[in-house]
Amino acid sequence: MMVHIQEPKFPWEIVHMDWVTALPPGGDRSYNACLVLVDRYRKTPMFLPYHKDDTAMDTAMVIWSNIISHTGLFQNGISERDPNLTSALCTNLHTLFRKKLSQGLWWNTRVAWHSGIKNSLGGLQKNQEITRKILL
Repeated sequence: MMVHIQEPKFPWEIVHMDWVTALPPGGDRSYNACLVLVDRYRKTPMFLPYHKDDTAMDTAMVIWSNIISHTGLFQNGISERDPNLTSALCTNLHTLFRKKLSQGLWWNTRVAWHSGIKNSLGGLQKNQEITRKILL
């Protein structure tokens, strides 16, 4: 069954995620996989070194430090991976934001990420403003 994916209106609003595994170890930390995130608006890929045995929390930390800290929280993540992995990844991203945001903002951010709908804070631009304030 094909599902229509909405066209994003802002950069980093919708992100495709995939993992390239079974690579030969490389780099000073012997990475053996690559996490690929593609901004659907700009069609811009980000290639992040990764270990194929990393946990969902490790993945969330990689995404937080390399993507969200620079762009703000994206509203929808799309992956063809196992739903259990994707669910654990979302839960861990929420955990990171819960530690950073007050409870009121947390629920709006959670709704925006989990369901892919714009939240009551004003969409992606507001999420980016919030993220910048968190990181300062």
